[in-house]
Amino acid sequence: MTPMPAPLSQTAGPVTRHALVTGGGRGIGAAVAHALLERGYRVTVLGRRLDVVQAFAAQTPDRLHAVAADVADAQMVAQACADAQARFGPIEVLVNNAGQAESAPFLKTDAALWRRMIDVNLTGTMICTQAVLPNMLAAGWGRIINIASTAGQVGYAYVSAYCAAKHGVVGLTRALALELATKGITVNAVCPGYTDTDIVRAGIERVVARTGRTAEATLAEFVKSNPQGRLIEPNEVAHAVAWLCDDHAGAVTGQSISISGGEVM
Repeated sequence: MTPMPAPLSQTAGPVTRHALVTGGGRGIGAAVAHALLERGYRVTVLGRRLDVVQAFAAQTPDRLHAVAADVADAQMVAQACADAQARFGPIEVLVNNAGQAESAPFLKTDAALWRRMIDVNLTGTMICTQAVLPNMLAAGWGRIINIASTAGQVGYAYVSAYCAAKHGVVGLTRALALELATKGITVNAVCPGYTDTDIVRAGIERVVARTGRTAEATLAEFVKSNPQGRLIEPNEVAHAVAWLCDDHAGAVTGQSISISGGEVM
């Protein structure tokens, strides 16, 4: 007979684990950091601008630490991870959240735009994962959560480079999950739809400036693909991430979990 599971309070993992959240100073990254803090984690937030992540980390200085790096620069990431580990110990949870989104018709998508989307969204995910994985392997436990997008699950017009990068993140997630399946390390992607963040607000402003539409009409266009007819809240993404970090999600790996109000099923 299969034994009954013990209550969560008896089996939950240690609350002193160290998580690194890239793009952690605002938006989804900040919400993820808060969700992990609520669960007892020590959290390092990484961003390109040290002043932004330092201001965020100052809210809880005993359990939040700030480091700066361009995630597409392996040397900067290595130094940032060394700094994080000197403060809070080995990184056991990695949330690859740093990203950018730019739009353009395909024939106006030049090589520079293409490289920007691939570098920050896909190459940055690879570099940060390579930086923390050796310690996870040594410990025999780890959680890697890649913040992809519904643009990694379906296509959208005028964001071909972004879609290509996020589809790459989903492919990397699946391949690495198989490679690490017997190592105590899970790798998953969380795929939000349009979320109430600076990136989406900036996108709405660009559309308004380009087309002359009102902000209300533009927002309605953004959310019409969501059956719930709304933007996703950063906290909704963050709590999905926090669940994937838990010991009880150890059988969940290689998944692309859509947080999109039913847009992707």
